[in-house]
Amino acid sequence: MNKSGPILVVGREGQVARCLAERAAARGADLVLRGRPDLDLINPASVDAAVAAVRPRAIVNAAAFTAVDKAESEEASAFAVNETGAWLLATAAARIGVPFVHLSTDYVFDGRKPSPYVEDDATAPLGAYGRSKLAGEVAVRAAYPAANILRTAWVYSAGGTNFVRTMLRLAAERPVVRVVDDQTGNPTSALDLADAILTVLEGPKRGGKLYHVAGRGETTWYGFAKAIFDGWARRGRAVPQLEAITTAEYKTAAPRPANSRLDCAKIERELGIRLPDWQTSLEACLDRLAEAGDR
Repeated sequence: MNKSGPILVVGREGQVARCLAERAAARGADLVLRGRPDLDLINPASVDAAVAAVRPRAIVNAAAFTAVDKAESEEASAFAVNETGAWLLATAAARIGVPFVHLSTDYVFDGRKPSPYVEDDATAPLGAYGRSKLAGEVAVRAAYPAANILRTAWVYSAGGTNFVRTMLRLAAERPVVRVVDDQTGNPTSALDLADAILTVLEGPKRGGKLYHVAGRGETTWYGFAKAIFDGWARRGRAVPQLEAITTAEYKTAAPRPANSRLDCAKIERELGIRLPDWQTSLEACLDRLAEAGDR
C-alpha cells in the first residue's frame, strides 16, 4: 500500500469531485481528479492504468450515471457505470490495499417508510437509476468487503447541474415555477459531503461500513425551492411566483420516492460526523452564487 500518495477521486467533472478538490486543498491534502479520457469507468484496462499511474493512498468513487429519467431508457448504460464501473474501482482498491469510499443514493429505497431510513432498512428501488446504484453497492461490497459506502441525497453546490442552480435558472426565465410538494428529503451541500468523505478517509481505518450522510433537517422540493427563492430575493434578485404541485401533476419517466429522508445517527455516533442544517449550507451556497454573478 502506498501511504504517501494522493487521494484519487473518480468523477472529475462532477460537483462532489470538484468540492472534494476544494476541501482537500483547504486541508493541505494531496488529491487528484480523474475522469474520461484518462479514466474510463467502463474500460477495465483504463481503470487499472489510471490507478497504477496515480499510485493513490485512497480512492473515492464520486462518478455515476445520475440522469434519473434517462436511465429508464438507457438502463444498460446506467448499470455499466454505476455497477460495473464501481466494481472495477473497488477491485483495483482491494488489489493495492487502500481505503475506498463509494457514494450511493437515497434512491435505493422506495420511499414508503413513514420515517427516515436507517442503513439496515430494506432496499426497494423504484427505477432504473436506483436499481443500478443498489447493484453498485452490492458489487463494491463483493469486490472489497473493507470498502466504505456512503448514501446521500439531494446534493447541490454552486457549480454543476443541481436543483439550486436549476431553480435560479428558471427564476430568470419564468414568471411562475411549479414544484412538487409531496416528496421529502434532506438537501445536502456537496461541500459538506466532501468534508465528510475526507473525515472518513482521515479517521480511524474502520472499513466495511455503510453510512447515511446528508444535510441536517428535512423539507420538500417545494420547501427547498421556497428557501432558495427567499434567499435570492434577500440578495436583491428577482424571483418568480412559486406554486406547489403534487407528484401526480409532474410527470417524469422515472418514479421518485415520496420519502428520501436519511437517518444519519450512525455516522455521527461512530465517527462524529454531523453535517450542518441544510438551511445554513444553502445560504452559503447562495452567497457564492450571488458573488459569482456580481463579478
